[in-house]
Amino acid sequence: MPRIGITGHSNLAPDTVPLIESAIRGVLLAGRSSELVGVTCLARGADQIFARVVLDLGGTVEVVLPAPDYRERKVKPDNVVEFDDLLSKASNIETLPCRESNSEAYMAAGEKVLDSIDALVAVWDGGPSSGYGGTADMVEAARARGLPVTVVWPDGAHRVD
Repeated sequence: MPRIGITGHSNLAPDTVPLIESAIRGVLLAGRSSELVGVTCLARGADQIFARVVLDLGGTVEVVLPAPDYRERKVKPDNVVEFDDLLSKASNIETLPCRESNSEAYMAAGEKVLDSIDALVAVWDGGPSSGYGGTADMVEAARARGLPVTVVWPDGAHRVD
């Protein structure tokens, strides 16, 4: 069963979400040969879109949280319902023992995702990471391991500040 991970921008513009959803769906359908397992840190934006598409396709979602305080510190009030709903549908949740949710914890969680997948989908505009553990860092780490990386950034996609 293919195990696919996700990395990507969390600050996607609202009109970009359906473009990203469609692109991820296309990637997952093209490579699907048996039951799909999606592995995600469940961050807002790309990770949550990916998780929803995996579930919509009948796959299972496994979640790696960077630290025990992730929900309280990093999930914004307008995203709590979606985060909790997706988390409740996860087949497995692993919370790393990092002291707090910060860039080092994000990179550790990303490395944990990379340890458990066969390929990575990156919702990435090609730019550098804004902080350690960001999308560009994950793409670089995946490529250094020899993992196949599929970059998704459809025409018209953009981020908000």
